[in-house]
Amino acid sequence: MPLLPDGHRLHLNHGPIDVVLAAWGPPGEVARAYDQVEAAFGAVLPALARELPVLRSADRHAWDRLEGPVARAMARACRRFPDVFLTPMAAVAGAVADHLRDALVAGRALAKAYVNDGGDIAVHLTPGENLVCGVVGDLAAPALDARIRLSSELGIGGVATSGRATKGQGGRSFSLGIADAVTVLAADAATADAAATAIANAVDLPGHPAVCRRPAVDLDPDSDLGSRPVTVGLGALTADEIAMALDNGVALAEQFRSRGAIAGAYLTLRGQRRITAVSPLALAA
Repeated sequence: MPLLPDGHRLHLNHGPIDVVLAAWGPPGEVARAYDQVEAAFGAVLPALARELPVLRSADRHAWDRLEGPVARAMARACRRFPDVFLTPMAAVAGAVADHLRDALVAGRALAKAYVNDGGDIAVHLTPGENLVCGVVGDLAAPALDARIRLSSELGIGGVATSGRATKGQGGRSFSLGIADAVTVLAADAATADAAATAIANAVDLPGHPAVCRRPAVDLDPDSDLGSRPVTVGLGALTADEIAMALDNGVALAEQFRSRGAIAGAYLTLRGQRRITAVSPLALAA
């Protein structure tokens, strides 16, 4: 079993999927939970690879053909946001985290647990338990910017972060917007992942000369974003311009929150930040 040096956390890696997880409970229950999640892990990437063409598609009718549980969860999360451009790949890390969390806790007596898939986190909390997560305010220069205190009473099962860090520079995907980072809280990690992607895309200043963009396919021929222009550089912005971009993202986050799709969001750009949250105890700077 690939335990990390602390003897408690489990590390699982397969291709682009890199997961760190932990569970708390009676030692025997934790050991069996780790066996369960390790057994489930190996099937995840092959199943996703078989359905990759549809997962990269924005055709929501095509999503009906998806068969695997993780693939279906990805599509289900993106369907919660019908008014924005998303492909199921927007929810892949969160959906994998949810799937592995479910495998981890199935039939086990665990007090709490988390599965962290590259920064997108699925959590399991029983009554009276809590978990504190750090928030990174800039994906290109990771540092602790805030803390999220989750409790079972809040009903938050997932935390996910998106932003304009490009592949090879702190992120695994591209962004249509200019946010340094957007962290979202939701009932599950797949929904949080999809929402974080959409909100990060909305933090933008369309047509601004300081924003450098290139078609996604020029950077990655297999990108699910096709020829859409993704952000590859950002020059100087005034404080008012930063505020305007963040306000664009907050407007979308509030739409999502008002209809119950997310519980809250934390948005950052060039040292400015915005918070919209269901509870100040859940998301606080």
